[in-house]
Amino acid sequence: MSQLPRWASWGLALPLLVLNGWVLLVVFHYFQSLITVFITANLLAFILNYPVEFLTGHGLNRNRVIFLVLIITVLLIILLGLTVAPAVVGQLTDLLQKLPSWIDSGKLQIQAFDAWADERNVPLNFSILATQLTQRFSEQLQLLAGQTLSLVLGTLDSVVNILLVLVLTFYILLQGQELWDGIIAWLPRPTGPLLRELLRKTFHNYYVGQASMAAIVCLVMTIAFLFLKIPFALLFGLCLGFMALFPFGVPVSIAVISSLTALKSVGLGAEVLLVSVIIHQILENGIAPRLIGGFTGLNPIWILLALLIGTQVGGVLGLLIAVPTAGFIKSASNALREFSLQEQVKESQDQDLSTVP
Repeated sequence: MSQLPRWASWGLALPLLVLNGWVLLVVFHYFQSLITVFITANLLAFILNYPVEFLTGHGLNRNRVIFLVLIITVLLIILLGLTVAPAVVGQLTDLLQKLPSWIDSGKLQIQAFDAWADERNVPLNFSILATQLTQRFSEQLQLLAGQTLSLVLGTLDSVVNILLVLVLTFYILLQGQELWDGIIAWLPRPTGPLLRELLRKTFHNYYVGQASMAAIVCLVMTIAFLFLKIPFALLFGLCLGFMALFPFGVPVSIAVISSLTALKSVGLGAEVLLVSVIIHQILENGIAPRLIGGFTGLNPIWILLALLIGTQVGGVLGLLIAVPTAGFIKSASNALREFSLQEQVKESQDQDLSTVP
């Protein structure tokens, strides 16, 4: 039978790919809670493995080190939950309460600007447009804040899931090597070891660099906002730090926060915008290249698509792993393609040698 044309092959394969993808999504949503616990435990174990490897490298017993690192991590989480979390939730609640008055202040500022323009016969009228924009902005912000509060309270209430994550993290740190060895053993060599190394390298480069950058952004921005006496400095600083985990997250957050504070006062919004942009540019051009670099090699369009798909499929967790997963898929595709080309060249050379008398 003659080989099918490329368009016919794709025409037959595409429906099967779509059907398999739909089945995977159904299975994922059915087991979403368990999958979330497993992925969270793996990410936590991946991060905690660095101090574990550092301490075991100095001759300490691995089992005791794992137990010690987990205890310290739990204590830090409890400490943050008792100190930082109530302050952040309080500031978020206070912001929601003050938001209507800020919106009214923004409308008054726009009306004053329109009056100033009318006195000078300048054909500008932003009142209607600004009213619609502030209304939409308020609705979206309140919806986002409500979802954030629900997420925080839901996380605090799911004690069972937290305990499952901690227990699973312990066993992954203890016997995760054997688990991954068993999974990789099902893949043909050298594909299995190659994919495992690419997966480890991609997530290592992303989370070590991006998490370090996010911590620096959070600390510097919070200190700057506190020094300048910006309202809700802790909330805004943590927001910028969290968004620094994602590509393009900081510029978007700066735009939202400066627009929000501009509702209260245009001068305050300009001050927040100026300070945030200066600090971001210093960190982006001075520190980020050394921490992050161009590890993904992804086109910005693919990064945005990965973030949108990750959010749609897995929510916050999908957002966290979307970019390194996309980077891994790209690196794995390139590596497998190069390996396939090398195999084809090798087979061609072997055939040429076999034809030599």
